[in-house]
Amino acid sequence: MTLRYIFLLIWGWALAAAPPALAQKRGQAPPPNAPRQTARTELPLEPSDSEVHVQAVPADSTVVLLVGREKLLSNKTKFSFQQYDSTLRLRQETPLDVPTEFDFTRMCAEGTTVYALFTSHSNTGRLWAAAYSGRLGEVRTQQFDTKLSREVVELKALDSRLFATVLLNDQQHVTALLLDVATGQMQYLPSVYEQLPTQLTFVADAATRRAEYVLSQTNGRKSRLLLKQLTDRGQLVKSEFVQAESERSLLTAQVTPPQDTSARLLMGTYSLRGLDYAQGLFATDLTPATPGAKAPLRFYDFLHLKHFFDYLKPSRQARLRARTARRLARSSAPTRWHYRLLLHELMPQPDGGYVLVAEVYYPHYRYNSYGSYSGPFNNLGNQFGTSPFAGSRIFDGYQTTHAVVCGFDRSGALLWDNTFVVENLRRAELEEAVRLQTLPDGRLVLAYLDEEKLRYKVINRADDAPNDSQVEIQTGSDGTTPAQERTADTSQADLLPWFGSRFVATGYQKVRVEHGRDREVFFLNSVAF
Repeated sequence: MTLRYIFLLIWGWALAAAPPALAQKRGQAPPPNAPRQTARTELPLEPSDSEVHVQAVPADSTVVLLVGREKLLSNKTKFSFQQYDSTLRLRQETPLDVPTEFDFTRMCAEGTTVYALFTSHSNTGRLWAAAYSGRLGEVRTQQFDTKLSREVVELKALDSRLFATVLLNDQQHVTALLLDVATGQMQYLPSVYEQLPTQLTFVADAATRRAEYVLSQTNGRKSRLLLKQLTDRGQLVKSEFVQAESERSLLTAQVTPPQDTSARLLMGTYSLRGLDYAQGLFATDLTPATPGAKAPLRFYDFLHLKHFFDYLKPSRQARLRARTARRLARSSAPTRWHYRLLLHELMPQPDGGYVLVAEVYYPHYRYNSYGSYSGPFNNLGNQFGTSPFAGSRIFDGYQTTHAVVCGFDRSGALLWDNTFVVENLRRAELEEAVRLQTLPDGRLVLAYLDEEKLRYKVINRADDAPNDSQVEIQTGSDGTTPAQERTADTSQADLLPWFGSRFVATGYQKVRVEHGRDREVFFLNSVAF
């Protein structure tokens, strides 16, 4: 047996056992439920001298980019809004003259208007906002001197005004700002003022001109939720407390959008005694049939979810369930779980129910022999400083292990659950990383970008499905990758829900071209399931 024959034999075994991603590279057929990449656009940009911020606009099936390019021999960045149509063709470009003292912070959209908010790096509390009308191709700008705000942690638009959740200068309180880009008027909302640590979620609805905040409050031992509904001008309409009568604490929750007047549900996480980790999910109907009565809280321990522990190896999951079963048989106290969950906004379903998606995460640290400890200092997920003592542990982002998907009926009863097990998913800030879209047949798609790979799972209620489905991000404009091209590096990759059952994939890439010229680009790929 020659060495060449042995080598070919080993190579054949390796190919047979190759993972799906390698199989696709060899030209084999993608998974049967794989998405189509119907269009691609490339901008000749490099991350070292540019910045690109992407906002998907489902209202008119467009994508708006805020593109910043460094000027040659200058410290000034030249910005512009670029609008792309549903086939990712450039529709128009509108320049944006941003004063040099401001850095980009956040973007959001309402209808076909995209808002970009900037913060001053030289004057604490000074904000600069731009409103871009995709329909008219016009930009309106405004400057705000808030005096007290230190960092913007969330931004949403309602009736042409911006609701900004901000951390105050004392780094101990969070509040809300109402910014009117058209008039330049600004006001703090005294009805939203909480001490850290607090967990806060927020929904807005243009049809009813209502905004609703869900805030957590704690006395150090137990935690409850405070719901506050405001008008589009920041006036308090009503507030109410929701709390558990037992030893359970309510940690954080999402409320159904105000436009759904037939049902008003609250869904979130609860804990047992401690306030750091979630024990399970809860749900309740805020509009019971009997006036003046309160509907009971329904609690669902993670142990009672069918798929929650799918991220564990089968042998470990079996041992865990056997151990908890023995505890229940002995009437021992329930096992305390150590999970942190980031809740997505509730998604309405055709049958009147809702889907809740929650990402399970943990703070990730790296270690070295130098420097001092730094890490997240509050539950908003932002890092505001460095502790005064030295150490070797450095905060390195939030690692997501899996995403839980639960379907509830109109009364808040759990109908089914499922889980998407993820890999290599870490973010510097605590923000949504796994994206959700609904297919025409009612199934759900959860997906995210892992460098040049799009990982996804198609969910049909509680049915089992593979967690390792993936496709490569194609580099050709026709939705394929030319034979002479390969992706060498991908950075700042992201995936955004777009319109219908489409996502838009974005990021910087280095594309190697055999017998041709390599290129570095910022890409936009249309991904249709």
